[in-house]
Amino acid sequence: MSNTLFCPALFLAAPASGQGKTTITAALARFHQRQGRVVRVFKTGPDYLDPQILAQASGEPVEPLDLWMAGEAYCRAKLYAAAQVADLILIEGAMGMFDGEPSSADLAATFGIPIAIVMDVKGMAQTAAALATGLANFRDDYTVAGLIANHCGSERHADLIRDALPQSLPLLATVPREAELALPERHLGLVQAHEVSETLERRFEAGADVLAKTALSRLPEAVCFTAATLPTVQRSLAGVRIAIARDAAFSFLYDSNLRLLEAMGAELRFFSPLEDKRLPEAEALWLPGGYPELHTAGLAANGSMLASIGNFFQQGRPILAECGGFLYTLTGLTDLEGQRFELLALLEGEGAMRGKRGCQGMQTALLPEGELRAHAHHRSRCEVNLKPIAHGRRQRHPAPGEAIYREKGLTATYLHLFFASNPAAIAALFRGEMALQAVS
Repeated sequence: MSNTLFCPALFLAAPASGQGKTTITAALARFHQRQGRVVRVFKTGPDYLDPQILAQASGEPVEPLDLWMAGEAYCRAKLYAAAQVADLILIEGAMGMFDGEPSSADLAATFGIPIAIVMDVKGMAQTAAALATGLANFRDDYTVAGLIANHCGSERHADLIRDALPQSLPLLATVPREAELALPERHLGLVQAHEVSETLERRFEAGADVLAKTALSRLPEAVCFTAATLPTVQRSLAGVRIAIARDAAFSFLYDSNLRLLEAMGAELRFFSPLEDKRLPEAEALWLPGGYPELHTAGLAANGSMLASIGNFFQQGRPILAECGGFLYTLTGLTDLEGQRFELLALLEGEGAMRGKRGCQGMQTALLPEGELRAHAHHRSRCEVNLKPIAHGRRQRHPAPGEAIYREKGLTATYLHLFFASNPAAIAALFRGEMALQAVS
């Protein structure tokens, strides 16, 4: 196969969060899927919720792309692999177009993917054109295909924006202010896809119908994608069974993390802390993030599962608990309604939700097994009666990041780890190598 492939591609970015990027990306993916095209969608940066939505809209798996978290070679390899099978590649940006280091604009520029600017134009007309023109010309290392005007009030509104745009920046589409097009949200972002599947289907179809009448109904220009060589994955987890919590309370799982574990030889055994009575037979346990605060009563009521995990912990077996999984390991958790429930008590501590205030951002997890790229995104606080073994290292700020705790074989933190950033460290963690050394 050639080291270069051409595939139509479009990068959807915005001046800020909340402009409707996911709504538009999902509608565009659904429109082209309806034409019988294979659409591969990627999401910029760390995100668990948007990819669920986009995967349902496109009918294909959705992976994160991030130059800092995964590296340029990893991103290049993923895009090249997608170009082998796709008729169209879409990438949804994160936050504003130039926010973050690296930003959405940096990612688009690195791979030569044209940008469509998604903007909520409610309350402005010619000013929307001015803002879009500024974004399009802020730097000279990327190209902008045009503007998508979201929440456009009328055809007259659209004409005012269109007439104010320079000829080099076309108005690709206008999307009306209709409630049935918007995607449902909650405190950490969009609602999980499986919770509102039928509602999402109606909104995907409605959005696709709108875009069918616009320039976005045509495939964008083809982009040249080149191959990248990644290190060979070692089968360093062969024979290791990993029990992984996956249900309505724990669902923040990157498919890329799961596939890497399998490529390393691990056998993945999924279970539900809400419904199952005991852990599956396994050598290691992973409690990922999710929404335990929405299911605290059910988690607390499943005494046999609490006892099963407690027994696993007492045996000193390796456990990774991330964010929501970390909260699950504490003595108690107070939910959004102020009710406190007793949970695993593997770590002596209390967690509590705190409305809209929270923490998010990229950090490096400084584990004894090695450094891993990670990120934090939570709306809770906790107090743990245990000295952290380390803190996350923030990208640029000198203040310590999220605490990392270790007790017996348990590693617990608010950080979500990106496994491909250091597969050897992940293998050592799930084999419990550092915990065994500490015991010996």
